[in-house]
Amino acid sequence: MISKVPVRITPLNRLGFVDVYLPDDYYQSEERYPVLYMFDGMFDGQNLFYDEQATFGTSWKLKDYLDAAQRKVIVVGIECDIRGQNRLHEYTPYALAQTFYGETAGKGAVLMEWIIQKLKPEIDSTYRTWPQREATAIAGSSMGGLMAFYAVIHHNEVFSKAACLSPSFAVCEEEISREYEQTVLDPDTRIYWSFGSQELSPRQRMEAQMLLDEYRNSLIDRGGLGKVVIAEDGRHDEASWGAQNEAVFHFLWDEPENTSIAVNSLTGV
Repeated sequence: MISKVPVRITPLNRLGFVDVYLPDDYYQSEERYPVLYMFDGMFDGQNLFYDEQATFGTSWKLKDYLDAAQRKVIVVGIECDIRGQNRLHEYTPYALAQTFYGETAGKGAVLMEWIIQKLKPEIDSTYRTWPQREATAIAGSSMGGLMAFYAVIHHNEVFSKAACLSPSFAVCEEEISREYEQTVLDPDTRIYWSFGSQELSPRQRMEAQMLLDEYRNSLIDRGGLGKVVIAEDGRHDEASWGAQNEAVFHFLWDEPENTSIAVNSLTGV
């Protein structure tokens, strides 16, 4: 079951929506559920669940996966503002005079504070969640992948797990890397990073893998779990990200190992 819930993002002075996925048996049980907050950095949260609502006609097919796998998780898809450059501003956590995409106001930090101070308490009071950090994860792709990484670093007291698919680290690599290395992370922190082999040039692919391997090794040194995935034939699109649904959920919620692997982008295994 998916509900589209209107919200007012007061610090950004706009209205928006979140898409809340509940397991099929939610209303037939008294269970409590862990929560995964998700950004879809290409456009908005509706690209997560339904092809017919997706911007380019293909979604992550996340509802189909969750229903079939019977994953007992509540998913909160956060829709972004796609007007003009607003997505860049809202999904970059630092104010920078010059980035790969131009100047950014760095409203991502403000958005994350709203998620933590306003959205999460409302989700926890409305639905039967496990509100503890051990049961709270965040994920996203592209600019949303950058935001997920920032969230698990900057608000590690709230999020114990993150999945960062095709993260747009080039926007603020120096800033996010510095914060990552300077932040004390709880040793139970888990982070999944990935990129598609077809979305980067050979040189960029080598550089991306080196950077993510450094991030993973740093996390392992601090007692955490890290995984780097190169999605073979993967591109910068919803089909490639959705193909990793099982890999992402297994890593976040099961008993994974620290590793660096390649996955088939069509099967997600």
